[in-house]
Amino acid sequence: MNPILIVDDERPIAELIELTLLQAGYRCEIALDGETAADKIETGRYDLILLDIMLPGVSGYELMEYIRPTGTPVIFLTAKGMLADRVRGLRMGADDYIVKPFEPLELLARVESVLRRAGRGGGLLRAFGVVVDPAARRVEKDGAPVALTPREFDLLVLLLRNQGIALYRDVMYERVWGGEEEAGSRTLDLHIQRLRKKLGLADKIKTVYKIGYLLEVET
Repeated sequence: MNPILIVDDERPIAELIELTLLQAGYRCEIALDGETAADKIETGRYDLILLDIMLPGVSGYELMEYIRPTGTPVIFLTAKGMLADRVRGLRMGADDYIVKPFEPLELLARVESVLRRAGRGGGLLRAFGVVVDPAARRVEKDGAPVALTPREFDLLVLLLRNQGIALYRDVMYERVWGGEEEAGSRTLDLHIQRLRKKLGLADKIKTVYKIGYLLEVET
């Protein structure tokens, strides 16, 4: 999974967005001006760009000229809430538009929606001999089918899509159990134990002290 690029000249806002996305299991990079963003877009690969319109130097509208050839989805982040501004951004190729100030959970929901529509992170997921088809909800290990419960499957997909990232326990609860009350600490631990055993990943799914769990990156 490629990182999400946050382009905003207001550092506190950019860092708040970064924290929100990191806690949800996404990798991020920040650019605080248009020139830096243009350089990153030309040399890097991103699953999504969160783009402020009012930037010093190169505006968000001008950056769209760099972004469109890459096919990378874009969400505009801006204090400009006029209908004409929203229409202009969408016509230039933006996938969504959110007006400041916004709630972090609303931003996260829009990010997830755009990534789903764009098919980013879709297709088969592979690591350590495990192959997962998220659409068909099938799992194989070394070519043999593996039966998982729905929660085990969702937990495995979350780990695979965030290899190398330490996922917070509360984020894992929210993403897999949707905040259900019965999803206590022991529930998560038991599901991790079962995944380790069923898939032979005892040494690959790591416990991260005071944070949660991490699936190693396959090298």
